[in-house]
Amino acid sequence: MLVKHRDNFTGPFLEIISAARAAVRAIPPAFPLSATVAVNPFLGQTAAGLAEAGQRMARVGGLRLTLPRAHFAAELAAGRITPQDIAAVLTEGLTLDAVLGAVTAPGAAPKPVPTVAELAAEVSGIDWPAILLDRIGIYAAARFDQGQAMWPLSAAGGLYEGWLQFATQDLGPEIAGLTGFAERVAGAPDDAWAAVARVVSALGIGSPEAEVYFHALLHRLGGWAQAARWKLWQAELVGDNDDAVTDLLAIRLIWEEALFAQYGDRLSAAWAEAVRAYGAGDAPAPDLRIDAVLQAASERAGQRRLGAVLAAPVRAMAAAPKLQAAFCIDVRSEVFRRALESVDDGIETIGFAGFFGLPLAHRPFGSVAHEAHLPVLLNAGLTSTPDVAPEVEEAARITARAKRAWGRFRQAAVSSFAFVEAVGPVYGAKLVRDALGLGTAAGVAEPAPVIVGLSVAAKIDTAATVLGAMSLRSGFAPVVLLVGHGADVVNNPHQSALHCGACGGRTGEVSARALAALLNDAGVRAGLVEKGIAIPAETRFIAGLHDTVSDGITLYDVAGDVSQLRGWLDRAAVLARAERAGRLPNAGVKGRGLARRGRNWAETRPEWGLAGCSAFIAAPRHRTAGRDLGGRAFLHSYDWRQDAGFGTLELILTAPVVVASWISLQYYGSVVAPEAFGGGNKLLHNVVGGFGVLEGHSGAPRVGLPWQSVHDGQGLQHDPLRLTVVVEAPAGAITAVLARHDGLRALFDNGWLHLMRLDDAGQLAERLLPGLVWEPVPGEMKLSA
Repeated sequence: MLVKHRDNFTGPFLEIISAARAAVRAIPPAFPLSATVAVNPFLGQTAAGLAEAGQRMARVGGLRLTLPRAHFAAELAAGRITPQDIAAVLTEGLTLDAVLGAVTAPGAAPKPVPTVAELAAEVSGIDWPAILLDRIGIYAAARFDQGQAMWPLSAAGGLYEGWLQFATQDLGPEIAGLTGFAERVAGAPDDAWAAVARVVSALGIGSPEAEVYFHALLHRLGGWAQAARWKLWQAELVGDNDDAVTDLLAIRLIWEEALFAQYGDRLSAAWAEAVRAYGAGDAPAPDLRIDAVLQAASERAGQRRLGAVLAAPVRAMAAAPKLQAAFCIDVRSEVFRRALESVDDGIETIGFAGFFGLPLAHRPFGSVAHEAHLPVLLNAGLTSTPDVAPEVEEAARITARAKRAWGRFRQAAVSSFAFVEAVGPVYGAKLVRDALGLGTAAGVAEPAPVIVGLSVAAKIDTAATVLGAMSLRSGFAPVVLLVGHGADVVNNPHQSALHCGACGGRTGEVSARALAALLNDAGVRAGLVEKGIAIPAETRFIAGLHDTVSDGITLYDVAGDVSQLRGWLDRAAVLARAERAGRLPNAGVKGRGLARRGRNWAETRPEWGLAGCSAFIAAPRHRTAGRDLGGRAFLHSYDWRQDAGFGTLELILTAPVVVASWISLQYYGSVVAPEAFGGGNKLLHNVVGGFGVLEGHSGAPRVGLPWQSVHDGQGLQHDPLRLTVVVEAPAGAITAVLARHDGLRALFDNGWLHLMRLDDAGQLAERLLPGLVWEPVPGEMKLSA
């Protein structure tokens, strides 16, 4: 008789548990629609290189992790990739002639190792993978619901425990032909690990095969597994645990067991072969090694083009700027920053992570819950609330409750029909107005946020830390603009994905306003003098929000005349829209259509988001000012000469660079393997549970970027290049940081990120090789495009 509690497991099964936990961590988390951020889809693969990850994902999901060879052949024919680029990245056992000869061959199509469900489908003619995904999905949608369902399933007990009760009453599997399924579930162990033990024994799975097999099962559950992985991610941030993913694995295994019990006599030989394939290891096939070389060569060529841009003449910076404007490092800011600096020689821009160094848990106006306005890698260390009287907030809460009740009445299963019949015509005018894109754009701004619970000394320390990280300790302009960003769109479940990733998938308004208030505080300024930061009395900090759809800038909490500032921003918006219009379909003459593009219900491409991102540059702004980086570079202001001890360098490499790598690799995955890592077709999306979208009415939630976010209908709008990080700092300081952070170092050692160093002239000087070794950059990297 099997034991029912994991504490009693001993011997070989502990290796199975370890394999299950490793498989869980090979699944990336999917953040809910309310606060979507980009996630590296290869999160569990970065301990190996692209070829090894390609071998694993070919077995797990039949995926190819590079574009087809025809793409690289076209790049070679056009001269964008050269034979020299390929020669520079050849790996052991490959020759230039072999790679060039293989470019015109399609390469072997990857074939996944089958699960029991897939083998059962072959022998029975019944689509068991689709059926089990549908039945698991119905249960998971109700359990993971975040307020969309009228009758949500109780979240009491664990996911596995709840499923046992659900599945014993679900007649769907037996109607489809799986005899005795409810009875089998009724007899299943009441502990998920005990269920895993029973199934692996029945299927003949040992520790050599378990991790890849478990990974395959979870991967093929798509967004359900990733939604469960998010719950574990959130728990681990606060030192806790969540069993949702392993519970889901146990559920999926019980389906495998049931199907094997019914069809085992017809598929046992094929299953034995599959088990051997699961245990075969991830040594890459020759085709995958060639694909990895071609991908690296494409990135080498991109670095060559970046070097040519950095070799262009430098724009002179004003000795005494009239305006300093700090923008998020987001690549969309690069276009607007360049436009803004061009309208007046006295304007200087700064790049900094969009949460402005304030790890805020913010309670919105009229709410009782807090929202995280910070990178998802971090925990909130500060709290902010609206700066209003309690009675004003209470009135807002009463209004909000009434609106929610009204909304539920309109949408409920029964009352919705009466609502449409009786009240529907009243909404006619609004419906027409909104359908024509004539509705108002952004809503009324919230009351100003205020950071609570900080002493004066703590406020001073916080302000000094932020200004130091921005490399802004002196030379303040009369106006310092702090600009967060967001996207004002309608009819778009993925709106939060267009917001600020550094703000946890929310707009940067709260962070910008909170920092502006902090730096305008007279007591804080007085205390900063003792830390060597003297802000002139005439300097004003003003918060703003950049709408990345329209390029409009909203200013907040403004006192005094800002007409000159408003004029600069409006002129920059015209220039930025004109540049962006060249890429966006139906953008209008000089981008005039962008101003109202976000109001269009039918617009599947309100903007391109971060499509095109390929570089991260941490250096003083004068290294990149006036150079057209095409909205492809994250720009973080950093002056190592002001960074005593290199604490800011360490912060940049371990936080903004990692966040940028997640963004880059999500776009990469959404392009090279859209069937697994992309969001599918926007036109078919239906929101499920408030946390994700289905493509159609069933299946698993689609994660990653919708196809319309990376493709314009004619061709790709994102060239899948792994991010090149460029830092101006001494090589020894960079190496010392990487030596202290094994996970970060692995990203560079295994090629998921590239690292290059600028010299004192702002030119590409060295590149990092595996093993923390630097090699000089060849001269042609700086001079030829």
